[in-house]
This record gives sequence, C-alpha cells and structure tokens, in this order.
Amino acid sequence: METVTTSIVLNSDPTTNLLAALPALLMTVLAVASGLMDAFFPASRRRQIGLIVGLSLFGIALVALIVPPPSQANQQLVLGGMFRFDGVTQIFTVITLLAGGIVCLITLDAPQIGRMGEFYAVLVVATLGGILMAGSADLIMAFIALETLSISLYILSGFLVKSPRSAEAGIKYFLFGAFTSAIMLYGFSLLYGFTGATNFYAIGERMTALSAGSPAPETLVPILIALVMILVGFGFKISAVPFHFWTPDVYEGAPTPVTAYISVASKAASFALFARFLIVVFQGDDPTRFWVQSVAMIAVVTMTVGNLFALVQSNIKRFLAYSSIAQAGYALIGVAAIAAQPGVPPGLGIAAVTFYMAMYILTNLAAFGVVIVFASARGSEKISDMAGLARRNLGLALVMTVALLSLAGVPPAAGFFGKFFLFRAAVDAGLVWLAIAGVVNSMVALYYYLVVIKVIFVDRSEADDQPVPVGQPMAWALGLTTLGVILLGTFFATPIFDWAASAARQLF
Repeated sequence: METVTTSIVLNSDPTTNLLAALPALLMTVLAVASGLMDAFFPASRRRQIGLIVGLSLFGIALVALIVPPPSQANQQLVLGGMFRFDGVTQIFTVITLLAGGIVCLITLDAPQIGRMGEFYAVLVVATLGGILMAGSADLIMAFIALETLSISLYILSGFLVKSPRSAEAGIKYFLFGAFTSAIMLYGFSLLYGFTGATNFYAIGERMTALSAGSPAPETLVPILIALVMILVGFGFKISAVPFHFWTPDVYEGAPTPVTAYISVASKAASFALFARFLIVVFQGDDPTRFWVQSVAMIAVVTMTVGNLFALVQSNIKRFLAYSSIAQAGYALIGVAAIAAQPGVPPGLGIAAVTFYMAMYILTNLAAFGVVIVFASARGSEKISDMAGLARRNLGLALVMTVALLSLAGVPPAAGFFGKFFLFRAAVDAGLVWLAIAGVVNSMVALYYYLVVIKVIFVDRSEADDQPVPVGQPMAWALGLTTLGVILLGTFFATPIFDWAASAARQLF
C-alpha cells in the first residue's frame, strides 16, 4: 500500500491529552460505580442510584464545560489523532451529558426500571459512547463509539424482558442497526483502502488530492460509493428517510424513558459525528457537491414524510416518533448548508445544527417527561385520553404546550430560533429552495402540534376531576427543561449560537 504523507499535527502534551479524556474517564468510573451500587445497595435504597447517577452526569457536564480545549486548531488532535478536543466537541459533550442526567431524573419514578441499578449503568455506557462520538477524529474511534452507543441502546430498548412490546422493540432496533452498521463499516473500509489512512484529516487531505482537477471516473466513482454507504449508516442513526422504519415501532415499544433518551442523546451525538465527518473527509468539488445535494434531498423527504405521517397518529409516542423524524429533516438543512458559498462566514451551518440539537434535547425531554407522568397515571398513551389534562394538572399541560410550540417553531420557545438559524444558514449557502421547503413543512407541522394542544385544553374527559400527581424529581426535570427552552428562545439564543459559531470555525 502506498505510504500516506500528511501535514497532520498531533498534540502530545500529557496534560492536554488527560483533560481531553477526562469526561470519558469519569464516565467509565461512574459506570462501574453504578453496577457496584446495584450489587450492594439494599432494595430500600435502590431508587437513590438513579439520583446519584443523574447528579454525577450533571457534575461531569460541568467539568466538561469548564475545561477549555486548546485555542489553536493545530493543537486539538489528541490521543494519537483518535480524538479532536475542540469547541464543537465540548458543546456536544455537555449537551449529551445533560440529556443523560435529565433522563435519570425522569426515570426515578418510572415503573419497573426506576429502581434497577443496571439500567443506569447501561445508560452511562451509552452516554460514554455519545461523548466519544462527538470528538471522534478517526474511523476506528468513530465506529467503536457508534457501536458503544448503539449496542447500549439495543439493550435499553428491550430492557423489560417480560414485556412483548419492549422485546420486539429491542429486536427490531438490533436487526436494523446491525444491518446498517455493516454497510457503514464497509464504506469505512473502502475509505481506508483508497487512502491508506484512518484519521479523518489524513483521509481528507488524500481525498482533496484524488478529486483535484478533473478526476477520472475510476477514481471518483468508488469515493461516491463509499459516501453513499456511509450516508446509509448515518441515516439510520438519525432516523432520516428512507432509513426511518425502525423509529415509530421502537419509540412505541421501548420503555418511555429509553424512548426519550434515544430521541435526543443518540441523535445529538450522531449529528455531531456526521457533520464533522462530512466537513473533514469528503473534500473537493465533486464529493462536496454530491453530498450537499444528497443531504439536501434527504432533508426534504425526511421533513415531509415525518410531518405527513405525524398528522394521522393516535398514539402519543408514535406521534413524537414521526415528529422526531421531521426534526431530523430540519437539522439536515444545517448539515447541507455546511458547504457554504465563498464569502459566507464558515461554520454557520454547523453552528445552526449545534444550537438546534441543544434546543431539541430540552424540548423533547420535556415532552416525554409529560408522557411518562400521564401514562403512569392514566395507563394510556393515546392522544385522545389526554383530553382535559389542563384541568387535571395545569403545570403538566403548560410544559407540554411549551414543548410542542418549540417543536413547531413558535416564539418565544427555543424552536423558533433553532429553525431561524437553520433556514438562514441555508439561504446564506445558496440553498434558498431548501429553506422554503423547511418553512412549508413547519407550517404543516404547526397544525398537528396545535391539535394536541387543543385536546389538552379544550376537549372534555370523564376523568377531568382526577388530578395527575407529579413526583419531585420529575417536577425538577420538567421545570429545568421548560425553563431552558424558554431561556434559549429569549435571552440566550444569540450567545449560545455565537459560542457554537466560534467553535465551528475551528473545523474549517
């Protein structure tokens, strides 16, 4: 094989390498501690495991936030080039850890799993995979991180072994996931075969050389084949059409806290890796043009299919599943806008995706928190059974309303600025038609979100006089997520976006 010579600079400073690996090391310790607590805590104290793990994840998120990455881009490749310790990694690490911590809080009072320490141990391992994905800079690291997250989610989806729905969800998720992971891995192997390297940046340099000028078809076609295979793998991870078929069944069958986690942390980590991979690896005019057009078309189809199928759902979890598919389509607008036109500030697309994922995590966890409380009290997941929720617990109704309005993109919720930043990035990148498609889909989505709000506040129910109680940990989780959605849509929208944009510029 031809030896590859690159200009990649690795940071060998032990302190920087240790700081880069610190959140992952702490997560490993926490995973082991979770298992030990489950083994030694008496049954009366098992509920404390989830609280300890949740608070620990918040603490690790604080550590990740206050530990600054190197300011110089040529000093950010650490751990032998396997990991990129930069601002984008820091942001996605923080929001993934926050998502895991909030899920722990909303799980504490969940039937069957709230007192199971092994559940939290697997959740921590899944979160560990997510934060490793956020900073992966090597094919080997990326695949190991992806599978660490994915295998943990397969286990969590089928965690209730005595529940046929949960077992079915776990099997479906595993079968679809294994198939697409094999396709993605083959695409990775093709890249290695073409370039003789596994580091993203070394591959990117080689790709630029291969596609320079007018590349011969025998050079360009294999590269595009590898790109298509990798798009299939990432399409599954983010629930993009036509790789979305697993989503509604898994969302409905998995335990609701697991569904909440899959819908947010998994998607955020996957988008972080997906965007970084496309920016760094597939450089050159022809590959870039191909993946931008492909991602843009997938975005339109994903938005449209997700919104149209959400219109006819009667189960709230399937409703949120198709909503999640549509949200993935919106985020893909920002991914397509990454390859900006000359003269456009670099990083606008990735910054828009970063803000959107932060907003989406808080919004979706708030919505699923309400679903957990309602399903526990009512024993139903039907939207029609949520009639009169405002008269049974006004606080829950308001939380759900804020979450749905945010998903719809209505101010002052954070979803408004999330969509605004995405559409602006698309327009600045010359993808005006894609921004128009996003606006039209947002108008369609507004209808079905308002229908659920109408059911909650207007429709009558025989159980209108039966209050829906909320436990203290759940109340804290719902309060934090709702407050976050409102603050991100008002005071902190511009500062958070500017922070993400500043971090994203280091990728280019």
